[in-house]
Amino acid sequence: MTTTTENIKGHYETQEVPFGNIDVRPKNWLVPVALLTLREKCSHGYKLMERLAEFGFEQINPGTLYRTLRQMEKKGLCETTWVTSVGRPPCRVYSITDAGEEYLEAWAEGCKKYQQVLDSFFLAHACR
Repeated sequence: MTTTTENIKGHYETQEVPFGNIDVRPKNWLVPVALLTLREKCSHGYKLMERLAEFGFEQINPGTLYRTLRQMEKKGLCETTWVTSVGRPPCRVYSITDAGEEYLEAWAEGCKKYQQVLDSFFLAHACR
């Protein structure tokens, strides 16, 4: 957070105010949430975007999602198959792989440990 103040010479200065806007949200949730939704049901990108919105990714840029899906595919976390329908262009359908399942399990285990840290923090904070 910044604040503007007048200094002793009458000039205005902008300063960073410590602790004004602390972002404590965990980072990199897109990959595990995408894997979680793909574990529930294989999906094409557009449908996956709709399902990600249920987890709070309403504002995700489609380009960001498709880039992430390509990276996930390169790492072996998901795979694609092309589905064709009469009168429609072929579309990719994404599904989770065994490596994606392992990644998801490791992520969930990490979240459990993080949850324990949060629980301890809030317990200590509430005791003040």
